[in-house]
Amino acid sequence: MRTKSLKKNKINVVTLGCSKNVYDSEVLMGQLRANNKEVVHEEKGNVVVINTCGFIANAKEESVNTILEYVQKKEAGDIDKVFVTGCLSERYKPDLEKEIPNVDEYFGTSDLPNLLKALGADYKHELIGERLTTTPKNYAYLKIAEGCDRPCSFCAIPIMRGKHRSKPIEELVSESEKLAAKGVKELILIAQDLTYYGLDLYKKRNLAELLQALVKVEGIEWIRLHYAFPTGFPMDVLDVMKRESKICNYIDIPLQHIADPILKSMRRGTTKAKTTQLLRDFRAAVPEMTIRTTLIVGYPGETEEDFQTLKDWVAEMRFERLGCFTYSHEENTHAYSLVDDVPEEVKQQRANEIMEVQSQISWELNQERIGKTFKCIIDRKEGNHFVGRTEFDSPDVDNEVLIDATIHYVKTGDFVMVEITEASDFDLYGKPVK
Repeated sequence: MRTKSLKKNKINVVTLGCSKNVYDSEVLMGQLRANNKEVVHEEKGNVVVINTCGFIANAKEESVNTILEYVQKKEAGDIDKVFVTGCLSERYKPDLEKEIPNVDEYFGTSDLPNLLKALGADYKHELIGERLTTTPKNYAYLKIAEGCDRPCSFCAIPIMRGKHRSKPIEELVSESEKLAAKGVKELILIAQDLTYYGLDLYKKRNLAELLQALVKVEGIEWIRLHYAFPTGFPMDVLDVMKRESKICNYIDIPLQHIADPILKSMRRGTTKAKTTQLLRDFRAAVPEMTIRTTLIVGYPGETEEDFQTLKDWVAEMRFERLGCFTYSHEENTHAYSLVDDVPEEVKQQRANEIMEVQSQISWELNQERIGKTFKCIIDRKEGNHFVGRTEFDSPDVDNEVLIDATIHYVKTGDFVMVEITEASDFDLYGKPVK
């Protein structure tokens, strides 16, 4: 008598939101692989795990739409199971269970062992640093801490991610060594707040010491800093950046606004004068540094005068990289008690005006690069171009260096010296030089 063969599940992990979610998905996939499960990232599979984002309105909408899309596939019989994890289900689990009941199970941001159990796998504690990377082979994200202790009025991250928790230096070095062994050459350090690193474990801000340990990892050539908070910035980080060639002359420091009334209401713990001085100190310590920031316009109570202060300041500071978001009114945040009084079209208009100013600055700064040669890492080939980045550019958010693939050949994953021949607002064009 023939026995019925058990169907082998193929688990498809779908990632939405920020690089911190990318990292979490990679850890999940590493655990599943260690349990001998077949796992893919955003390909076809009969079991789907959606790692959601719940940060602002647009992200929540995308997450909900993605859940609905896969639930429809389940109802049509195209897939067997749908599981939801990440920030959205941490924040809205009861609502989601009620509104979209056809999901098999919802999990929060720190529910990995339970999620694995639901997928027929065991959580393996010994797998520190083992993950299936989904980024191009030459770079990987390194999450150095989880959660956030900052009281920013507009931000729901502490609700979804909890208190700040640093990872020990030796654990991060071990993880980096494993990544380097796989061919990773660039580490992108991420956390909700890099500058808080170590306060819980070592009773002091310890980012500089972590960097000193990471530069010793063989095979890692670039280390990039993302999401540094301006208040209480540990200035010894700049000394290490200047001294160690592996640390990119680059920092991502989300400043959000500059008008004092708005900074106060946002509970940012700083002022226009202090922030401006901090940036001048950055430039004095590391003159070649690229500074990336992000801003929010349309925050409750933002007057035309506040906005003008911000716009003038952006023109004055000449950031190399800048993104601008419209304010999203998020329940359970401190700012939710304020009246969301800036109309949507005014928010959008203000964001457009900031980006127009930035576009001109970016164009001017890019023109200065023509004729110069930069070390670039080649991420991928797209159409007729090889696409690379300088040390001044992070993947997905910053400028790219385009090399004509019909004329030149370079290898993806390699570092190449590139002479810049042309420049637009946000892209550089160049040719490889020996």
